[in-house]
Amino acid sequence: MRFFVVALILGGILASVGIFTISRWPIEEPVTLGMMEGDALRGAYLARSAGCVACHTDVQEGGAALAGGAPLDTPFGRFIPPNLTPDPVHGIGDWTLDQFAVAVRQGIRPDGKAYYPAFTYEFYNQFTDQDIADLWTAFRTVPPVSVAAALHDLNFPFNLRWGLKLWRARYMTQSEMTPVMAQSDAWNRGQQLVNGASHCAACHTQRGLFGGLDTSGSLAGNANLPGGNTAPSIRTEDLMARGWTVANMAYALRTGIMPDGDVLGGSMAEAIAQGTGMLTESDREAIATYLLTPPGQISVGLPTPAANPTMDGMAGMEGMAGMESGGN
Repeated sequence: MRFFVVALILGGILASVGIFTISRWPIEEPVTLGMMEGDALRGAYLARSAGCVACHTDVQEGGAALAGGAPLDTPFGRFIPPNLTPDPVHGIGDWTLDQFAVAVRQGIRPDGKAYYPAFTYEFYNQFTDQDIADLWTAFRTVPPVSVAAALHDLNFPFNLRWGLKLWRARYMTQSEMTPVMAQSDAWNRGQQLVNGASHCAACHTQRGLFGGLDTSGSLAGNANLPGGNTAPSIRTEDLMARGWTVANMAYALRTGIMPDGDVLGGSMAEAIAQGTGMLTESDREAIATYLLTPPGQISVGLPTPAANPTMDGMAGMEGMAGMESGGN
């Protein structure tokens, strides 16, 4: 009995030391962007393509742009997308550009704590310094909303934020986008959007027991999205088998109408209304080109994206640098 008590005490001490060590484990890589100037229109376009507006605006409740999104119900509990308006108390108004860069590309809050991977920061790691400055400038044009988003309501042990450091060490992956010289400009632009800003794998890839993406099944579909939604496979062979082409996919990313005349629903409908529906036609075609080009095949004779997508396809996005919550 005495041995058991001693072992229990020692175990508790070791566990406490371990937790303390993990909680002090630095994970942030310093960033210095200083007073770098950004382009609000380009930032607004990037915010649309990256899903910022769709996730952080509760359209169903008539919420203001970026003032906090609708709850995400998952097996780990309920996540609430926070207020990203320039309000200094309830939003990000008292942040610096450097803190914003660390949050977006590294998934770390200004206080040094990690964000939950419900925030798809692992897909944003290749945003350039200019991308970050543009996003920051666009966000600061949105009217501040002095309303705090509700707190996450997570199950134990997922409510222990220090555990995210272990999660990151085990599961965090970085988006990889190496331009392929033999491929068309459209294919390379599509790769950039699918694997980066538009983070298609975040929904269309199954997640494991602790929420890590199953990279071996990338884009093969996910039957367990928040709110009971599902996402089908968007691998090339599966898309082609279901009758998708570059033309009808680009059309669906604008309208939500599928080749068979049915309408995309659930979270994809929101992604279209607040995201892909706001993109340029060339960017939608680029996404389709990338997804519908079989591995090892060279895409030829397909549309080339506009050199500057910032100023194209901006109809209806002028107010608040394109951040209005009304959608398309």
